[in-house]
Amino acid sequence: MDKLIVHGGATLRGTINISGSKNASLPILAASLLTPEPCIIRHVPDVSDTNYMIQILSAMGADVERSSGTVRITCETISDQAPYELVRRMRASICVMGPLLARKGRAVVSLPGGCVIGDRPVDLHLRGLEALGAKVEFEGGNITLTAKDGLRGAEINLCGTHGPTVLGTDNVMMAATLADGMTIIESAAAEPEVLDLANFLNAMGANIQGAGTQRIVIEGVKELHGIEHTVIPDRIEAGTFMVAAAIAGEGVTLCRVCRDHLKAITDAIEQSGHYVQFNASGDVCTVRRNGHARGVDLVTAPYPGFPTDMQAQMTALLATTPDVSIIKDTIFPQRFMHCAELKRMGADIKVDHGTAVVRGIPQLSAAPVMASDLRASAALVLAALTAKGSTEIIRLYHIDRGYEHIDEKLLMLGANVERVKER
Repeated sequence: MDKLIVHGGATLRGTINISGSKNASLPILAASLLTPEPCIIRHVPDVSDTNYMIQILSAMGADVERSSGTVRITCETISDQAPYELVRRMRASICVMGPLLARKGRAVVSLPGGCVIGDRPVDLHLRGLEALGAKVEFEGGNITLTAKDGLRGAEINLCGTHGPTVLGTDNVMMAATLADGMTIIESAAAEPEVLDLANFLNAMGANIQGAGTQRIVIEGVKELHGIEHTVIPDRIEAGTFMVAAAIAGEGVTLCRVCRDHLKAITDAIEQSGHYVQFNASGDVCTVRRNGHARGVDLVTAPYPGFPTDMQAQMTALLATTPDVSIIKDTIFPQRFMHCAELKRMGADIKVDHGTAVVRGIPQLSAAPVMASDLRASAALVLAALTAKGSTEIIRLYHIDRGYEHIDEKLLMLGANVERVKER
């Protein structure tokens, strides 16, 4: 098992490329189940989550070839069951459910695993698929969905307690592409990753309108065909390196970004006093740290609001920002496990009922810390960049779920980091 040692005090400068979106790649890979024809997907990041998804598809009978960031998938003959040993490792594996049900009329999927950051139920997924005509049964830790007479269009509301569900929207949208008639999804997730999936499906021959808004209309078609597609840039990876530049940078340039997807993150970084500049086309940005930073108040919200997946990273930035900052997570109110580890490094943070009050201090101190989930691990790496001494971060497998070679990219920017094997 690997750990990361971050020696604080280095100044970041230089240029890196942002990888393709992990959260867009996963449902797009799953959507290849909808056709027996080959699909070629480019800019798939080399992270453990996409590797698990590829293993799941392979175990179900798909022919998968991977070369650098390009994945070629042919799902000519596939099983209707996703294996427990792989599904349990990643929550996003639940998104094979919709395409399997549409293609095979039956889907058997284990209740998934992944990061433990609060209650993330699949009831909205099942509600949507039931509305399309699926029968749902639970047995032995598996969810079995059947639609012997096929799926049929319906009007579905996917609003949950904490807002729309991204993977639930993906699942229902994929299933509805082959359903008989029209499906209308109200309170749909509007994230760029949902729009990227819809663009992939439409290129396959689906008829989807309204993706990227809270109302998606899908007219079912008889069949879908194979295509080539390039995944959008990862806005959370981009945001993470934007924060790294605000914490320890003197001009960090990020290539292969999308300005429109980063507005809420850019606003938060600028409100805290730092500089963000995009080129004319919006696919390159440069971030510079300001020595006169200030506290901010942030509330996470569904897109286009401030993303919950950036809450931990901003907490790391604000831990050494003067003044008091308040961060409220309305999506996952329990997602503050990183705060206990930041406090081990000297941070002044109090968490209560989904809200963190952060009083910035001049400098953190190195300490052994433990990653508890994907974004929490990124926050600890960021906090360690300017901490006094060398910080050891264990359970690095969390960060490898969603960041492609983060240690190598930090080294390219001048950080002093090393990945070592735990004894």
